[in-house]
Order: sequence, then structure tokens, then C-alpha cells
Amino acid sequence: MAISVLIVDDHDVVRHGLTSAFKDSNIRICGEVSSAADAVPKARRLSPDVVLLDVMLDGADSFEAIKRLRSAAPKARVVMFSAFDNPTYVARAVSAGAHDYLLKSSTRAELIAAVTSAAEGGTPSRSGEMRRMTGRMVKREAMQAGGVQFTAREGQVLRLVAMGLSNQEIADALEISIETVKEHVQNLLRKMSLRDRAQAALWAIRHDLA
Repeated sequence: MAISVLIVDDHDVVRHGLTSAFKDSNIRICGEVSSAADAVPKARRLSPDVVLLDVMLDGADSFEAIKRLRSAAPKARVVMFSAFDNPTYVARAVSAGAHDYLLKSSTRAELIAAVTSAAEGGTPSRSGEMRRMTGRMVKREAMQAGGVQFTAREGQVLRLVAMGLSNQEIADALEISIETVKEHVQNLLRKMSLRDRAQAALWAIRHDLA
């Protein structure tokens, strides 16, 4: 059975390239749009197996679009397709509920494998960035750095703060309440004798925790 894919990318050459890449495979392009605004109703109407979503859409927050797409087409898996190997982008994609994060430098075989795995509900592809990032985000162990002792959960929260995630994104990523995240952030600032999140992020980076 063919895998249906909705492509969301604001570059004609990328959409054309993906169409060529999937030729003679089990993957069928069921629709193409150039904006997140057009993607949501399109996904609702077509109910694709996979949505290939560009990270940098003109004038739109692609990470917020993930949530709207999943609401519009609950059975669809969202695979971010990006030119940027950016840990913050990957972490935000995890938090928003993307299934995988694939670089545009991936080979045709890697792209087909990632889309197929997403459609089948498999784990993120080995060639994608999601598997590596998810492992770092879910890692729970007490740790010590700069003379400060952190609980396992505090360590998780601190890493995500350093990656630039908001309290809500951290809550979504760790499946805890935003109030709990705020409490952990305040505890972190108190332990490190710092004033704000920006200082905490810089501290974590300097101590190789991000």
C-alpha cells in the first residue's frame, strides 16, 4: 500500500526535488503547499500518512504548525525537513510532537527510509537528528557541575533551558505541568545563584551540559 505524503515547503526547487526523489518508490505525493496556513486545511482534507514540514517557512512558526497539523490530521506523522543542524530546532520539534527531524543533505535512501518508518509508526530514523536528541532529552540522572548538585529532573530541565526551549515546550517535552517546570527553573536559579534563564543557559553551556 502506498504511503501518502503532504509536502510543506516554500521553495519550488525543494518540492520538485522531493517529487523526483520519491519517484519509483512506495511513496506518493498527495499534496504540496508553500505555507503553514495552507498546510492545516490541506492535511485535514487529505489525511496524509506523513507530513514533510520545512523548518523555516516564511512568516510562520513551523513548530507551532506541528501541533495544528497533528490536530487537523491525528493519524499523520510529522517529519521536519531542514537545512539546519540546530539542536534547539530539534529539541523544539521533539517538544511539539514531530516524529523525526531530517536534514536536507540526507540521501534519497535515507529520506525514503525515514518517511517509511514514520508512516509505519517506527522509531526515528538512524539518519535523522531526532533519535540522538531524544536520547539526550530523556536522560535522567543526578549530576554535579561547577560545584552544584542537581537532581535528575533538574538536569533535564537545565539542558532544555540551555537549548532555548520555553517553559511550555519543556513541559511538553518532559510530559510534566508548566507549573512543575517553573518550580524547577526557580530551584535551578537559586542553586546556581543566578538571576534569570539567560544566565542559566550560558552557565549550562559553559559547563558542557547543553
